[in-house]
Amino acid sequence: MIRKIIHIDESKCNGCGACAAACHEGAIQMVDGVAKLTREDYCDGLGDCLPACPTGAITFEMREAPAYDEAAVKAAQAAKKAQEPLACGCPGEMAKTLRPAAAPAAAPVAQGESVSQLSQWPVQIKLVNPMAPYFQGCRLLVAADCTAYAYANFHQRFIRGHVTLVGCPKLDSVDYSEKLTEILMRNDVKSVTVVRMEVPCCGGIELAVKKALQASGKMIPWQVVTIGTNGTILDEL
Repeated sequence: MIRKIIHIDESKCNGCGACAAACHEGAIQMVDGVAKLTREDYCDGLGDCLPACPTGAITFEMREAPAYDEAAVKAAQAAKKAQEPLACGCPGEMAKTLRPAAAPAAAPVAQGESVSQLSQWPVQIKLVNPMAPYFQGCRLLVAADCTAYAYANFHQRFIRGHVTLVGCPKLDSVDYSEKLTEILMRNDVKSVTVVRMEVPCCGGIELAVKKALQASGKMIPWQVVTIGTNGTILDEL
């Protein structure tokens, strides 16, 4: 049948994965770092992925394509959800408030060794509970995974005094904006700091925070800090 369906210009794709995260039907997958429409029958033609793409690589076209199969999409979504671990299934997902400043004097820090400034657990966006008590009144840090490895003083410069969330929009096939929106709506978050790498695929985590801030309907101060692959701060907006 002839119908409206998306077209991905792979030459414009920067590999950020934002479109795959925005496609709730699972029609788009990241293959070798490039977005591809892998299931035409999963594409409903509504285009939630279009505004998510930072490079304009996705457009609509009218062409021969299989009909949208809603039943197959729902079955695939149910199968994916069934594979997700239960919230209580892993001790690592249990919400904990940490107190880095309360390190015992009996455990002296070696000269030149830094003390962790992490104030809560877990840190992965996918694992946190939006209703965890540490979100109330917090200063929120949302960081790309690689930033803590690239920037040497990450704990003191960014984690200190913040509730920290990390993720990789290229590797995680989820829409971070949904969890982040719930966190912002349920809690009195004082500020949001986004720390990302200079590489294009990190744009997905910045986009997720923007979407969450807009969806929350709150006026929350926020900034974006960009880290270079050489470990320096390139930009602070």
